[in-house]
Parts: sequence; structure tokens; C-alpha cells
Amino acid sequence: MTDTQPSTRSTEHAPTRSLRIGVAGPVGTGKSSTIATLCRALSDEFRIGVITNDIYTDEDARFLRSEGVLPPERIRAVETGACPHTAIRDDVTMNLLAVEDLERDFAPLDLVFVESGGDNLTATFSPSLIDAQLFVLDVAGGGDVARKGGPGIGRADLLVVNKIDLGPYVDVDVDQMLADARAGREGRPVLGLSRKQPETVALLCDWVRDLRSRFHAGEHVPTDPGPMAPHFHADADAEGGGYFHTHE
Repeated sequence: MTDTQPSTRSTEHAPTRSLRIGVAGPVGTGKSSTIATLCRALSDEFRIGVITNDIYTDEDARFLRSEGVLPPERIRAVETGACPHTAIRDDVTMNLLAVEDLERDFAPLDLVFVESGGDNLTATFSPSLIDAQLFVLDVAGGGDVARKGGPGIGRADLLVVNKIDLGPYVDVDVDQMLADARAGREGRPVLGLSRKQPETVALLCDWVRDLRSRFHAGEHVPTDPGPMAPHFHADADAEGGGYFHTHE
């Protein structure tokens, strides 16, 4: 894929900057694959950029480039050097600069996905960095995870329950997991997703399109899901094998 390919996207009434969508969730839930799925489905319609976050690696950015879903130069990595949640909530400077540089270098971009590094259920983005956020769980993580709550699960703009095709293989009742998720979100949307089920991918793309339409029209107001809960960081060199950490 190159930037010289024809596109069907409309340039009328373009906003002054891209719609920025944060993607958070625990390790292994499929944040990167969800972004790849969205890029693959929407790249002929929108100009998209991606920022990935992790502590000491650009592994997620390299994965996305290897998938060929975007021109590789529109996928950039932020190596935070510390808890990646800090860089999406407490001090967003390095991510905000990365997003603004990407928008400047490839203007106009329609969408920028900012992927959080993941290690627990507590991550939330600052609304000063992104316009909306989706939180990704996966069926293989256990059917009870959706009931555990937290600001991301409860109050992100969209909760994605990923890998629903794996339910029969990991003894998870997917319908019950989705029902539990909806019960804890007070009417906020929940989407069961499998990249192998095109109808679910279409629903996710429709959510992004609707969000961008409301962003264009000035009808979308970023909301703050609330601060991250105190959480444990594993550290072999620390007493007790790790430490508790808060973002208050």
C-alpha cells in the first residue's frame, strides 16, 4: 500500500486535525490486531496513522508494519521508558508530540489510533491526548474478566470483547460475557469482535465512522473515564517481586 493509491475518501468539511482514538487493554487481548483490522478495513476510506506505546520496545509498531495495513512511515512507536500508562494519562507530552508530528508530516490525516502499552485492567487515556477511547478484552482471558470492572471496562467509549470465535475452545460462554459487560456499563456500547467474522468487523467500522461524523459536526465531546486504579507492577528486583503503583 502506498500514499499514491486512489482513495474514495471525501475531503469536504475536513476538521483541522485528525480524530484521535485511544486503544487500551491488558496484554494479549489483541489491541494491535484490532488496530490492524481497522486499518485494513478503512484505509481506502480514510488516511490513518498509528502511534504505539511500550516501555522499551517498538514490537507493536513492527507488527503493524509487517501486516502491510498502512504505509510503514505512518506507524510510529513511543518507548516510554517507564509505566506506559503514565505516558497516556499523567504526562502525555511524548505521545502528544508524536501524534502532532505524525499529523504534520502526513497532513491531512483523518484518524490516528494511539495504542497503550498493556499490563492490567486499569488503563485510561487523558482526554487531552485523545478524543475517544476503546478498551479491549478478550474471551481467552476468561469469561469473568468483564465483571471485574474498572474505569476502562466501565466507562470507555466502546468496550470490545475480542476473539469471540475462541469461546468454544476456552470454555467461555460468549453471550454471558457480553451480557456481563453490558450490565456493568450502564448503557454504553459493547461489541463482540472476531477478525474472522466480517459482520463484527463491519460493526466496529460503523462505530468509527459514526464517531468521526459526530467529531466532524462538533457533536462529540471527549469524556474522562476516570483515573487508573492502583495496580501491581511485577519487578524481580523489588521486594516481594514487585510494587503497587498509582496514577492519582
